[in-house]
Amino acid sequence: MPSKKLDFKAGQYVVYPTQGVGKLLRVEEQTIAGQAIKMLVIDFERNHMTLRVPMDRVEISGLRPLTTVKKMDEAIASAKGRAGAKRMIWARRAAQYEENINSGDPMRLAEVVRDLQRRSETDTMTFSARQLYLRALERMAQEFAVLHKIDLDAASDKIEDILGIPKEIDLNAADNDDEEEIDEDS
Repeated sequence: MPSKKLDFKAGQYVVYPTQGVGKLLRVEEQTIAGQAIKMLVIDFERNHMTLRVPMDRVEISGLRPLTTVKKMDEAIASAKGRAGAKRMIWARRAAQYEENINSGDPMRLAEVVRDLQRRSETDTMTFSARQLYLRALERMAQEFAVLHKIDLDAASDKIEDILGIPKEIDLNAADNDDEEEIDEDS
């Protein structure tokens, strides 16, 4: 099976499956054990990390260019659907969700978001489910943000708005309202 040639350019945003969206800084050559190896140098600003991927390992690593806006919209639309069957024990489902998150594939990320999202304000999530949901949402939002040239928080909010996910209750807002009432009475 012939492998497809991936062509990357400095300054381009790419997706490394286990880390999310990064910016390709340059292609450099390093000598390791007497052998010259070409490396892609990728900066993950959010994680404060720089990753070097040997050119001959790019395809195996799953490194890919950003998806298209159309494919991202399809992934978000699929996250609006009904949650998948939950017949497996949580540990197995969590492992499957983790695998989907680390795939870097927008459709698989959307599956995790779809299955773990809160459907109403009264829905509760376990700590581990919430962490998986937030990681999947962040990975989707990273790519969405770059595609739409907005910041990460705005991208997360936009995705949740599209999906109709209820907002968290701001416990501090109630405290602020009480303080305002006290100030008015004085």
